Amino acid sequence: MFRTALIPVAALALAACQPEDETAAQAPTDDCGAEARQSMVGEDIAAQDDLEPGDKLRIIEPGMAVTMDFRADRLNVEVDEDGTITKVYCG
Repeated sequence: MFRTALIPVAALALAACQPEDETAAQAPTDDCGAEARQSMVGEDIAAQDDLEPGDKLRIIEPGMAVTMDFRADRLNVEVDEDGTITKVYCG
């Protein structure tokens, strides 16, 4: 009797472990204007007079600690040890 009662409980437990349906991934947006600034990759950060760090711009140097929060309106500019821009993206 105990075994027959255990089977439905086990089936429910296994059903709860099934992954949920995955939703379609959203296409990345360009709210920060990163697409227009891709030409900066390979350039020296010091030569970019129009870039001033603030709420909507983050210049990320090697080994620098940054928060993992995503802000679609913030432009992230990664530079290497020499100050050369290696990546430009929103976040």
